[in-house]
Amino acid sequence: MTLVPVIMSGGAGSRLWPLSREAFPKPFIELPDGETLIGKTYRRVAALDGVSHILTVTGRDFLFLTVDAYADTGAPHRANTFLLEPMGRDTAAAMALATLQATEAFGEDATLLFLPADHLIADEAAFARAVERAVTLAGQGKIVTFGIVPERAETAFGYIETDGEDVLRFVEKPDVETAVTYLASGRHYWNSGMFCASTKTMMKALETHCPDVLEVARGALGAARQGAVGETLTFEVGREQFAKAPAISIDYAVMEKASNIACVPVSCGWSDIGSWNAMSMLLDADEHGNRLVGETIIEDASGCFVHSEDRLVSLVGVEDLLVVDTPDALLVAHRDKAQDVKTIYNRLKSRGHESATLHRTSHRPWGTYTVLEEGERFKIKRIEVKPGQRLSLQAHHHRSEHWVVVSGTAQVVNGDREILLSTNQSTYIPCGHRHRLENPGILPLVLIEVQSGEYLGEDDIVRFEDIYGRAQ
Repeated sequence: MTLVPVIMSGGAGSRLWPLSREAFPKPFIELPDGETLIGKTYRRVAALDGVSHILTVTGRDFLFLTVDAYADTGAPHRANTFLLEPMGRDTAAAMALATLQATEAFGEDATLLFLPADHLIADEAAFARAVERAVTLAGQGKIVTFGIVPERAETAFGYIETDGEDVLRFVEKPDVETAVTYLASGRHYWNSGMFCASTKTMMKALETHCPDVLEVARGALGAARQGAVGETLTFEVGREQFAKAPAISIDYAVMEKASNIACVPVSCGWSDIGSWNAMSMLLDADEHGNRLVGETIIEDASGCFVHSEDRLVSLVGVEDLLVVDTPDALLVAHRDKAQDVKTIYNRLKSRGHESATLHRTSHRPWGTYTVLEEGERFKIKRIEVKPGQRLSLQAHHHRSEHWVVVSGTAQVVNGDREILLSTNQSTYIPCGHRHRLENPGILPLVLIEVQSGEYLGEDDIVRFEDIYGRAQ
């Protein structure tokens, strides 16, 4: 039996704004234990019996973040293939891509285990036992969903109603009174969004219930550009073709229509970390019920959650507040309104506000940059380049740049010149000059970049050469 986990990493995690942003979503947020959700997911599936190859479906922009996250886990070596979507089209399209790729690579009898990248599972042994049972049912032609044994009458999750291991129906998020009856029934489970099926069974279900999704996915995968990052195979899905895919979840597209759905109940300490309330529960509470990250001073406050990255946060005479402080955005909300954070995120995004998309520190394949200060006609950045990495050969139409090396060694292309700079040395790059920055050393390269010009947006860039495939 070949078991192929499929990690699906998409969505913005908007309820965890301002820590989660469009360009740095929930799977990559550092949890209180220093790990990430996507890293935990990868390590968990790499440890399952029979796994030698892992598929990941994610956005093109998250390739290098994900590769780094996997490398940081210290998980046993597994072969990896990435299917890179040019835009999100929900879970039906993502699972169709994975099913097509797995059928080609592993045949009709392989078993696929579809998992969101951003779920937390505390009891991995219980999860592994549930997977073992799901694989058995998948071998009998079932599409298996994992039903989380409910711990409370929860209104934020969809439910699965069962008769033994057979699924009777999928139920939308209920009101409080209905959720109480579900909890008492013993027949209802939280819908985890995790599934297991053979490639043959899943292919037949897609052909029967959403042939339009499957056909678009087949065309997009057929037009994919194949590449590699180290030993990781990549397939950059065809943009023009994939844009035609209906944006629909697998629940609506297949699960609510199919008759061969089974459910494996599991109690494994599962959480989708779907709000700041859920995130706060990962921390121990003090004697007043406060859960705190960062430097805080608390006076006569109770039941509060504070996450502060850089600044001291003080609370006086308040209760049941969520306070999340980042360098460029501050969230203050009542605990009862944790789910409404998504509304704030959506409003910011509709206005084109940068805080919905980017942090002050942005991650790139070669390292990071942090905006230290900006004003009219100037911006100051701290740039850190990983050892052995380099930026694209590029030019800007509207700005000039001055680079000052803080630590490490910089190999610089500046117009027709190629120079080597060390600590305290600098170079000036006039507007329109082709330039490139590279770290030839074994230590991180840190420099300060001062931009000046009439327009300082990140889209003022023309790439001529790029080792990460971003050149125009």
